[in-house]
Amino acid sequence: MLEKFEKRIIITAAALLMIFLFFLMYAVGRFRTDLPACVPYDKAYTHPHITQLDDSTYQVFMVARMWSFEPAQIYLPVGSEVDFYVTSLDVVHGFDISSKNINMMAEYGGIAKSSARFSEPGVYTITCHEYCGAGHQAMQAEIIVNYPTKR
Repeated sequence: MLEKFEKRIIITAAALLMIFLFFLMYAVGRFRTDLPACVPYDKAYTHPHITQLDDSTYQVFMVARMWSFEPAQIYLPVGSEVDFYVTSLDVVHGFDISSKNINMMAEYGGIAKSSARFSEPGVYTITCHEYCGAGHQAMQAEIIVNYPTKR
């Protein structure tokens, strides 16, 4: 038989758990949280490049290595939907895009995938957030989003 004090603790813990789950689901919906996916490894992902699928859809194949991201600069038009495929050629690196909810790990022999929409012009910095050696502090790349030029 439970004591009165134990019942209060269990009820309080259950209420706090429900509140936590509510706010977790709220954040997922509100901030459109997208969990990175793991893609089966293929050597084709180890060559950095950008593929344009249509007017506003792109695939970016990022390769992290000491102490740089390749490609180092990515130019996109406003309104672009981008799928990022990230891998590493050496050690574990982080992959974080400023002002976007993208935070992945780049691991040797693994491919991480996440998607983002760039609806505002600006410069979005990609930063390595995982200590990867002496030059770690300079490991950055840029996504430059502009309005398309009229021809």
